[in-house]
Amino acid sequence: MKDETKTTPKKKKKKQEFSGVSSKLMRKPMKRCFPIFLLPMFLAFIIGFVYPFAQGIYLSFCKFTTTSNAEFIGIGNYIKALKDPSFVHAFWYTALYAIVSLVLINVLAFLLAYVLTQNIKGTNIFRTVFFMPNLIGGIVLGYIWSMIFDGILSRFGTSILLETKYGFWGLVILMCWQQIGYMMIIYIAGLQAISEDMLEAAHIDGANGWQRLWKVTIPNVMPSITICMFLTLTNAFKLFDQNLALTGGAPFETSVNPDGTLSIIKTTEMLALNIYNTFYGQSSSSRGTGQAKAVIFFILVATISILQLRSSKKKEVQQ
Repeated sequence: MKDETKTTPKKKKKKQEFSGVSSKLMRKPMKRCFPIFLLPMFLAFIIGFVYPFAQGIYLSFCKFTTTSNAEFIGIGNYIKALKDPSFVHAFWYTALYAIVSLVLINVLAFLLAYVLTQNIKGTNIFRTVFFMPNLIGGIVLGYIWSMIFDGILSRFGTSILLETKYGFWGLVILMCWQQIGYMMIIYIAGLQAISEDMLEAAHIDGANGWQRLWKVTIPNVMPSITICMFLTLTNAFKLFDQNLALTGGAPFETSVNPDGTLSIIKTTEMLALNIYNTFYGQSSSSRGTGQAKAVIFFILVATISILQLRSSKKKEVQQ
């Protein structure tokens, strides 16, 4: 018995030493060869993103019909873009839509998530049903909801394409219906990560349900709120296919430019659709203006997203 007790620790030490040596032997070739595995992805990133992005910035300073005949003209395209009343209208229209959808989608998604984490029967079925609209493509949803809205509004002698307010709220309803389920899943993950001991401690200290919600639940769900606000905000500014299928920018209005010319403003046209129509819908000489609008659009979305993330992260740290 004494011999056995003496030999077993030595065997364990040998096994540990062997495993340590084997892990070191595995790491050395991995460290040497990792550039080989990284290089294809890096090349794909350069070819698929960096080069087109840099070329797009260059073309925004050019007059062109194709990339092969680009002629550098300076900041003229940016001046035209900023003076275009349809682009300015599309920006404010998109900003208003982003604020409204940001509030509605996140509030309703959080309420659904909170209800579906209260041990209700059939919660998995409800989660699946609420998430399913997110699986449908935006173009399909736009056409489906356009028929639904026209069927309702035809009883009142109007259409979603005839009045701006109907087009705006139609987009809000469509996007709420599509995105609430997705944001709900993120909020459910955040709610389920809250420690039960923390909630029980607050209950023992005399906090009622409303106080536990505001003082315990919401502060601990701030990481999920940050993610959902970021996704909702960026999706609102980048919205294209639903806008194209639901209203196409209709109805139309005319505006007088400072030089006396007339310009057509699509009252429900958002930024992404305005850029698309400028690049493809107008004359070939306006492609540089459309490219300049796309660069301005990128700067706007990136700036707003970074500011939103920083403000939300600060709240997470304070909690």
